[in-house]
Amino acid sequence: MNKDKQVPVARRDGIVVRKIQDEVLIYDTDQDQAHCLSPAAAFVWENCDGKLTVCELAEVIQHNNPDLNAREAEGIVWLALDQLEKSKLLELPVPGSGLSVGVTRRQIIKSAGIAALVALPVVSTIIAPTAAQASTCQASGQSCTTSAECCSGLCSVGLCA
Repeated sequence: MNKDKQVPVARRDGIVVRKIQDEVLIYDTDQDQAHCLSPAAAFVWENCDGKLTVCELAEVIQHNNPDLNAREAEGIVWLALDQLEKSKLLELPVPGSGLSVGVTRRQIIKSAGIAALVALPVVSTIIAPTAAQASTCQASGQSCTTSAECCSGLCSVGLCA
């Protein structure tokens, strides 16, 4: 498939999405993972609607960040898609690689300056505990085998302190 015609699609099933200021928080109920998307990553993910191509996404990013040239804007889109794919937030992998664009994060920051740093996509992921793992702790005086079981964090002689 021609790289210019690739149309990424964001995953919408099995996730809970909350927008907080400029960032987007996504909880993946299938993987028990929480993802925090920076404004640039959130923009790319929100616009992966199966209609906009990678090049069209890059054009919008370049329009909103005039310090970036077309190659850098496309690099930002590919960096975001790479992270979104690794986080399993796309329906299907997008054929092609951001590396084929030939732009790294370091090159984008170096050529466009601090404005590019703000524009860089970041997807931070944490593994969320299951319901059993997140259950309440043992109160003081209840039996325990490890300090992790106690609300106080201290298990002494088989009882929570």
